[in-house]
Amino acid sequence: MKSNKYIQGFLEDIVLQMIKDSGKMYGYQITQRVKELTQGEISFTEGALYPVLNRLEAKDLLTVSFEKGEGRVRKYYEFTPQGGQLRVSNADDLAHFLTRLHIVFNVKLA
Repeated sequence: MKSNKYIQGFLEDIVLQMIKDSGKMYGYQITQRVKELTQGEISFTEGALYPVLNRLEAKDLLTVSFEKGEGRVRKYYEFTPQGGQLRVSNADDLAHFLTRLHIVFNVKLA
């Protein structure tokens, strides 16, 4: 991927998916997991990530807990029931949208 111009629109969905896959995560862990899964093609800064995490927490879609590990206290994020429901709904919407984009651009998906 040559540009991260699409990332901002999907950042909330990416965050929700990462937490779904891992159960609970802290911010830096989310950024590193995305980078790992995409072989470095999708990356974003913690400066872009934390406003999304704060917004999801403020909407009661994520809960936070603090745990000490490796000499520091980390803030972990987990779904609330509403957050889990939103992730499912967003994933369905995204799948539908990607199908339509595939038709519009007539491209083969890898």
